[in-house]
Amino acid sequence: KVDGWEVKSNKDESFFLIKEFSFKNFIESQSFVNKVSAVAEKENHHPDIAVGWCEVNVTFTSHDLGGVTEKCIKMAELTSKLFDEKSKDEI
Repeated sequence: KVDGWEVKSNKDESFFLIKEFSFKNFIESQSFVNKVSAVAEKENHHPDIAVGWCEVNVTFTSHDLGGVTEKCIKMAELTSKLFDEKSKDEI
């Protein structure tokens, strides 16, 4: 389990991790997406990202393996850490 992340399944019963992150404005949400993208590229494990006004939904799964893997969990932890670091910058 990764704190704050939900485990859900698709219609084909493959599992994924998902979490919604909230921001003060669209610029902050875009900055977060860019940071997540950079880490994903470095780790070679890319999420599905949905961006809305002041919110970002991040989903990790392994399409090749049909579900959540250790790499998905690691990426979820790294993504949460990026968000926590952003929150510290606001204090």
